Amino acid sequence: MKVLSRFPVRLSDRPDHELVGVIRMPELTVSPLRSILKRIIGAMLALLATVLIVYLDRDGYRDANGDGLSFLDSLYYATVSLSTTGYGDIAPATSSARLVNVLVITPLRVLFLIVLVGTTLEVLTERSRQAFKIQKWRTKVRDHTVVVGFGTKGRSAVNALLGDESVEPDHIVVVDTDQQALEAATSLGLVTVHGSATRADVLRVAGVQRAKAVVVAPNRDDTAVLVTLTARELAPKSHIVASVREAENVHLLKQSGANQVVVSSETAGRLLGMATSTPLVVDMVEDLLTPESGLAIAERPVEPSEEGGSPRHLPDIVLGVVRDGVLYRVDAPQADAIEPGDKLLYVRKVTSAETIER
Repeated sequence: MKVLSRFPVRLSDRPDHELVGVIRMPELTVSPLRSILKRIIGAMLALLATVLIVYLDRDGYRDANGDGLSFLDSLYYATVSLSTTGYGDIAPATSSARLVNVLVITPLRVLFLIVLVGTTLEVLTERSRQAFKIQKWRTKVRDHTVVVGFGTKGRSAVNALLGDESVEPDHIVVVDTDQQALEAATSLGLVTVHGSATRADVLRVAGVQRAKAVVVAPNRDDTAVLVTLTARELAPKSHIVASVREAENVHLLKQSGANQVVVSSETAGRLLGMATSTPLVVDMVEDLLTPESGLAIAERPVEPSEEGGSPRHLPDIVLGVVRDGVLYRVDAPQADAIEPGDKLLYVRKVTSAETIER
């Protein structure tokens, strides 16, 4: 008698074909006309290959006329074979009739088969294609970013990541339990994983153990703590950034393993307070936090010609110097002279200068 295990198979231990629906790979949108043209070209290539095979082995074939197979005969045999027409009581006997059959009738048969069977075949092969793409992605994905939660904060984080030209959409993995949120992430070309990030096997499926960074942006602070604990256990070297609503929970996130914690409620509150007295300052801050337009805060390595000089004398507006992983503000004594290996936090111009509308 077969004994069933008391414990279900972990998600990360399942074969790739069972992860179809859990992991969703981005699909390239192709117009229907282009899709049909690709299928017709594939059918013509298959026909050509069949013709060559028949013609090269023409001594093994017999024609009803008994005069051997010409190239046209091979072409005719290939077309009636691939189109599943077969031989009936009516068959073209002259060369002109066979040529018409090849040039007119067969393309019509191919077009009919494409329209009739194409959609069915696509549905049947979609799961296999997804399984193959998942297998390929899981073996190659490295140094990617895992975003937990695709709500308002998660979407803003993804937009900021995509604003960096070096980050490709397929190197961002979104983990969420909301199917509509995952649909929105897929439309951006992101890889999505359906499941709760509080479970270690879900994070393993997302490849968190090989991720360069993890963005924790759920709607609840207690969920953020649990996700951060799980992610830090699986990925000791990943850079984890977490968001919380209340400042009193910052130390819990830090103890759980977060490298940086952003307090969303306090940040929004400060901007609201500033907007009452200095609204233009808020506009400038929002411009700096929008990486795809206007001005943006960026990081770059120092150039050899800049070593030994002061960051305050550079053409760029330098905000700070990063040395050995520590950020020094531009007015700090440690930032008086630029050293080899330093990085600069500066204000980068993304688009041409324009007036910020309130």
